[in-house]
Amino acid sequence: MAPANAQIPPETTKPSARITSAVDDVVARYDLPGIAVGVVVDGKIQQWEVRGETSTGSGERVRRDTLFKVASNTKAMTAALLARQVDAGLLSWDDPVVKHLPGFRMHEDWVTREMQVRDLLIHNSGLGPGAGDLMLWPEPNHFTRADVIAGLKHLKPRWSFRSRYAYDNTLYIVAGEVAAAVGGAPYDVLLRREVFEPLGMDGCRIGEWRVADAGSVASAHVTREGKWAARLDGEVVTDMPMAAAGGVRCNLDSMLRWTQAWLGKDGNGSGTDWLSTQQRTAVWTPHMPMPLLPRMRDWNGSHFYAYGYGWRLSDVDGTSKVAHTGTLSGMYSAVTLLPELGTGFVILINAEAGEARTVLEQVLSKHFTAPGEKRTVAYYADELARERSARPSPPAEDPPGAIAADARASASRSAVAPGELASWLGEYRDPWFGDVSICASESGVRFQSVKSPRLSGPVLDADGRLLVDFDTLESDADAWLDFAQPSAAGGPYPASPQLTMAKVDPDADFSYDYEDLHFQRIGDCADR
Repeated sequence: MAPANAQIPPETTKPSARITSAVDDVVARYDLPGIAVGVVVDGKIQQWEVRGETSTGSGERVRRDTLFKVASNTKAMTAALLARQVDAGLLSWDDPVVKHLPGFRMHEDWVTREMQVRDLLIHNSGLGPGAGDLMLWPEPNHFTRADVIAGLKHLKPRWSFRSRYAYDNTLYIVAGEVAAAVGGAPYDVLLRREVFEPLGMDGCRIGEWRVADAGSVASAHVTREGKWAARLDGEVVTDMPMAAAGGVRCNLDSMLRWTQAWLGKDGNGSGTDWLSTQQRTAVWTPHMPMPLLPRMRDWNGSHFYAYGYGWRLSDVDGTSKVAHTGTLSGMYSAVTLLPELGTGFVILINAEAGEARTVLEQVLSKHFTAPGEKRTVAYYADELARERSARPSPPAEDPPGAIAADARASASRSAVAPGELASWLGEYRDPWFGDVSICASESGVRFQSVKSPRLSGPVLDADGRLLVDFDTLESDADAWLDFAQPSAAGGPYPASPQLTMAKVDPDADFSYDYEDLHFQRIGDCADR
């Protein structure tokens, strides 16, 4: 690895025309607004490729120093921070979480007692995928890290602790607070001190920062009416509670430094004193088995898939692969390391472009693991298209309600008059998400969240079923509203109406975890 104060060297090996062509092809196939890609071979930068604009129509070109959200690639950085603290003797991976955060509680007391620091990083909590994510996204919101940690005791597990893999973000927030507790400083301060500064990653941002002071900043993009629409940052990016799970932004240069730090001078992670060999091994050890997808077997001949500390581990064409992706609010990223080949690469895209990321990551991986195959962007894009077309229709024995609900997702929608919901209007409370109001408005009835203002919008009727059409979110975030009147008294507000929610689009991101919400009416609508 280059010394921390060194500049990223110019390309010292011949760039690959196939890689250049693959980037061009994926931009053209998916009409991406902007992308930055870099490749490390044997500890050196082989090449970098940038295309497009930071914000569509702005004329500002993406550069190597353009900041992108790396999203869940932050998780490996949080794990590295903890590994540095283990090296320093400040904690052990098998420390109980309550040793460092005495107020930490899960829904079940035995899980609270048994949960160790390592468990915070490997998605084995027993919670459903994305449980509690509505305290983190959409951003900005008014939740704090203390709110997230306090809310965990209200999230009911779906499975037994340590019994299976299910991706979560909220426990990474806890991990960041463990680091803060033992390090004697806030998470963002520690991440800069223990990760960014030693590795020379001065093109990364965490915590609160001003956009005007950051230079080139990529905007997230989503599709609206078939076109890319930018989501611009405000003047200040605030220190959001989700920082330790997905809050880092970095430019390509710094992400290539991150790649070099893990591959090392000789490509296998040695040659640096930044992290001990023992902790490097711990981070890249398979700690939690993950389902091996058919596509991984078919495309890559993979035999195993597992989660380490902030990294996903697998094998591709007979060689090891260490990787992670990031997905957040119109930004997609990927970091892929092939340690036995001394190779790694970074993909940063400022758009909702999961398929583009999958295709390009596959082509670049194969360039090194199976160079003779020469499969292109078009090949893998067509494979994904075939997968979509081959998905079976719901079997005849499926519950009629499931099919009907799916049909209603595209049904005609109309505003609901307050009189139609008179028995349900009021203020509601969920023990972890907090308060919402469902009250009369000038245009009908409005759902309004107190702590997550972007989760607000009109209540509509879709062929007899109620939904909320959130003002500032894409249509796949809409939620069904299901009211019920309990038959017997219960809870702090006897016989009060209850509200549950569910995704209108069953394939929407699991971070819209409406199914974990259980509201109870706590009072009448306030005068407005």
